[in-house]
Amino acid sequence: MTTSPPAAPVPAAASVPAARPAAPLGRALCAMITPFARSGALDLDGAQRLATHLVTNGCDGLVLSGTTGESPTTTDAEKSDLVRAVREAVGDRAKVITGIGTPDTRHSTDLALEAEKAGADGLLVVSPYYSRPPQDAIEAHVREIADTCELPLMVYDIPARTGTRIEPETILRLSEHPRIVAVKDCSHDFLGAQKVLARTDLAYYAGCDEHNLALYAVGGTGYVSTVANVIPNHLRAVLDAFDAGDTARAARLQQQATPLIEAIMAAGLPGTVTAKALLNALTLPAGPVRRPLQPAGRGATDELLSLHDALTST
Repeated sequence: MTTSPPAAPVPAAASVPAARPAAPLGRALCAMITPFARSGALDLDGAQRLATHLVTNGCDGLVLSGTTGESPTTTDAEKSDLVRAVREAVGDRAKVITGIGTPDTRHSTDLALEAEKAGADGLLVVSPYYSRPPQDAIEAHVREIADTCELPLMVYDIPARTGTRIEPETILRLSEHPRIVAVKDCSHDFLGAQKVLARTDLAYYAGCDEHNLALYAVGGTGYVSTVANVIPNHLRAVLDAFDAGDTARAARLQQQATPLIEAIMAAGLPGTVTAKALLNALTLPAGPVRRPLQPAGRGATDELLSLHDALTST
C-alpha cells in the first residue's frame, strides 16, 4: 500500500509585519491642548514647553487648534501665533498640523493661507458645522481649501460635533485631489473606514483613542489623540509593539490604557476639560479652559490622577 508523503510544514509567520505605507504627517499625533495663562491669555511659552515634552516622549506630529485645542474660542491671530511658537520649539522633529475648519469657506481659506505663512506642515479641515451642508457642498468646501495653498490636508470627520457626516463616498472622491492626503476618523463607522482604506492611499488616523490599535491593525496610519497629551509614550508604545510583531503586547498596552481613555473621553466631560485637569495636576503646561467650558471638579481630577498613576506605575 502506497502512503502519501508527509505534508510540508507550514512556514512560521514572519515576526515583523510588512512595511507600512509612508505616513505623510507622522504616526503618533497628539491633538494638543492650547495652554492659557491664569488671566486667560494665550500661553506661548507653555505651548512650547508642552510641545517639546510631547515630542520628546514619542509624538511625531502635533495637531493644533482642533477640538481639543479649543479652536472655537481662539482668535485667528492666536492660531497663527501658536503655529509659529510650536514650530520654533519642535523644529523638524515633528510635523505641525493646524485646524483651519470653520462654517465659512472664505474664512477657512484665509486661515489656510495664514497657517502656511506661519510654518505649518499641514491643515486639519472639519466639515462645516451648524449649517449642515449636503455632501456635494462639503466636497466643494474641502476642495476649495485644498486649492488655496500648497499644504497637505487632513479631512476631519466628526459628525457628533458638526452635525454632518462626511460620507465614505465623499471621502473617496476627495482622495483624488493631490493635496488631500489624510483622514482623522471620528465617525465610529469602522466598516466605512475600512472601505476607504481598501480603495485609496489616504493616511487614516484614529480620532477616537479606543480605536487606535484596531484601526492601525487593518491598515490605518496611526492616531490623532487627545489622551496623548498625558500618556504620549504609552500610546506610542502600542504602535511600536504592533510594528515589531508583538501583537499581544500591543493589545495589552491598549487595554491597560482603556480606563484612562474612558475617564478622559467618555466620562461626561469634554476631553479638553479632562486633559487640562490632568495636565495641571501633573504640573505640565495647560492652565484654564475658556468659557463656555468650565474646569473639572476636584473629584474628577483626583480620579484622573489616580488612573494615570496606576497606569504609569505598571
